[in-house]
Amino acid sequence: MRDILTILAGGTGLALLVAACAPEQRTSGAARDYAENCAACHGPAGRGNGPAAVGMTPAPPDLTLLSSQNEGVFPKARVMGQLIGNTMGRSEAHMPIFEELRKGPVVMFDDGSGDAVATPARVVALADYLQSLQQ
Repeated sequence: MRDILTILAGGTGLALLVAACAPEQRTSGAARDYAENCAACHGPAGRGNGPAAVGMTPAPPDLTLLSSQNEGVFPKARVMGQLIGNTMGRSEAHMPIFEELRKGPVVMFDDGSGDAVATPARVVALADYLQSLQQ
């Protein structure tokens, strides 16, 4: 009986040691892309109040209002275009071009025209993430 208790205690100790040494859980996917590429200007919750937004003219938009500013419909294709550098003639835009979002797998996305277009999966995922922030 004593041997069993020793084994169990040792196993529990080993499990705790492994858990303590395990790498910290990191945000992955679109939430990570948002945190790394967008939060500095748009803020962690997408409200346009990130630390880099101070003094920006024009100020970064509140990304949580995109649907409400578009008759209740999230403008996914427009958002994705903005993410990859298509500012649609807006020369005052400060949005950087996120080339790294173009890397990796592609998915077929219908932009509303009825034709599916090969689109970087990370761009689609980030647009989906932004859609989840809508009020």
